[in-house]
Amino acid sequence: MLISLRTVADRLTSLSAILGAAGLLVEVGVILVDVVGRAFGHPLFGSQDIITMTMVILVFGAMALCDRMGGHIAVDILERRFPDALNRWIDVFSAALGAVIFVFIAWAIFDSAKLSQMLNLSTNLLRLPKAWFQWALAIFSLVAALGMALRALELALMRRDIRKEGTS
Repeated sequence: MLISLRTVADRLTSLSAILGAAGLLVEVGVILVDVVGRAFGHPLFGSQDIITMTMVILVFGAMALCDRMGGHIAVDILERRFPDALNRWIDVFSAALGAVIFVFIAWAIFDSAKLSQMLNLSTNLLRLPKAWFQWALAIFSLVAALGMALRALELALMRRDIRKEGTS
């Protein structure tokens, strides 16, 4: 069961990373057009709105992949002095805590999205609905939480650290 769950988690992680990469491409394109436009006295209208909202997709879209590849900051000053079993349980605890944190982030953002939808909140210039981006952030946070929770289970039950195996 963990293997099939790992397959689902990896596919969701890949999808969120692809969406994050698309966000990066949009971000770069908008900034390029805006900078060139400013040089000619015609900046891109609404570029700040697009950049701000796309940044949500860029950052949180890549979060699950960052965890999957072991890209988060880790302080390992004492790791060499601890026994392997203690290091593994610290990793299990860290992954489980990360999953809980990302679930709470998703929950808070989902509540915020409901409020944004109720109040019809949107960006300043382009009037893009903020709730859409908040829902995306909540979903990306849940994908990251799923990956972290699964990593904690794999470390605890199978002594398998997916971060050391790379992506499939």
